[in-house]
Amino acid sequence: MEKITTQNFDIPDSHKLAVYESTGGYQGIRKALDSMTPDAVIGEVKKSNLRGLGGAGFLAGMKWGFIPKSSPLPKYLVVNCDEAEPGTFKDKYIISLDPHRLLEGMMIAAYAIGAHKAYIFVRGEYVRPYDQLAAAVEEAYAKGYLGERLMGGASGAGNNYRLDVVMHRGAGAYICGEESALLEAIEGKKGWPRLKPPFPAVVGLFGCPTVINNVETIACVPAIIEKGAEWFAKLGTAKCGGTRIFCVSGHVERPGIYELPVSVTLRSLIYDHAGGIRGGKKLKAVVPGGISAPILTANEIDVMMDFDSLRAAGTMAGSAGVIVMDEDTDMVEALRVASRFFAHESCGQCSPCREGSGWMHKIIRRIYEGHGRAGDLDNLLSIAKNISGTTICALGDAAAMPVISYITKFREEFENAITSRQSSVVGRQYTHD
Repeated sequence: MEKITTQNFDIPDSHKLAVYESTGGYQGIRKALDSMTPDAVIGEVKKSNLRGLGGAGFLAGMKWGFIPKSSPLPKYLVVNCDEAEPGTFKDKYIISLDPHRLLEGMMIAAYAIGAHKAYIFVRGEYVRPYDQLAAAVEEAYAKGYLGERLMGGASGAGNNYRLDVVMHRGAGAYICGEESALLEAIEGKKGWPRLKPPFPAVVGLFGCPTVINNVETIACVPAIIEKGAEWFAKLGTAKCGGTRIFCVSGHVERPGIYELPVSVTLRSLIYDHAGGIRGGKKLKAVVPGGISAPILTANEIDVMMDFDSLRAAGTMAGSAGVIVMDEDTDMVEALRVASRFFAHESCGQCSPCREGSGWMHKIIRRIYEGHGRAGDLDNLLSIAKNISGTTICALGDAAAMPVISYITKFREEFENAITSRQSSVVGRQYTHD
């Protein structure tokens, strides 16, 4: 099975520059500099059908093409490694085990859009991964691959192309995974999302044209340039090329990361690759794309894991964080945990999200602790629907979607919790946290 972003993970010292080059690394950027114009690079990425793998699924090449070539302002490339979506843990492996693949992808992307400075925004909790990536950046500078002359000037257009890479550590805010909040944070401001338009491609970092892509997205680029867009596109579906790293956690025999074609079904991912449900139990529910994705029941897992198929199934591919729940899972508790996260991480800029996420968590926690009331479920659905689509960024929708899907698909369990837990739940006290 073809591997792209994880192919070097099992090689000793895979994080080192010499090892990366011994496996064919830095050939994509050499090809781009020697024989391709920036427009040709963008065209190849477009033809590959590479989608944004951080969650949005927007075509990467199209996003690069939005950069206004005639603008006299500097252009910037920003790589999003905030990765704070619960259930998602793929990017940390890329920057830990194969950081030069990311750097090569950044070089190609920067050359394509005309950027001479690139930023990597790394989640603050990623201490060792940050250090591994920082060491790789130092190696690239020491060998002359970064700095005054891209790839040391040994390849074509690199002779006169400067590229500097700056690493920026986040401060633990989930909201900074949203691209415009991330830009605000890099600029030293509070991580609040911006109103759009204007979009970052026109008015981005420091008010200049900016491309923002996820780590995994950029890490796919070297293989696309080296082996060709057609090869990459054929690995996926008609509208989504390549492979994807799926993060599988929860009640499975073999939790971990799996790089597979996006045409893999959720059933195959769980049973063929992750070993099935732990302890031989039955499957109850699955979150297919990080904790904000609407949940699927055990009867809905015969669906391909590409963006379009999951959207048609009423959920989303998101960050590819697959959370598996067995038959013993308390869905009220599962929703309590999810709602607590979003209430805590709301930045507070928009009142529907600021007030609504906390309100939903308060009601769900009350139900879980045995103090549910008649009408709570309908109130939750009403609150969630009034948050959806009314906020500057998608965190409001992220907080609302689990509430709607959990209650809709497991309503009987929530109703039973309201009617029975007052007498059966012992030791749980309702607190105003």
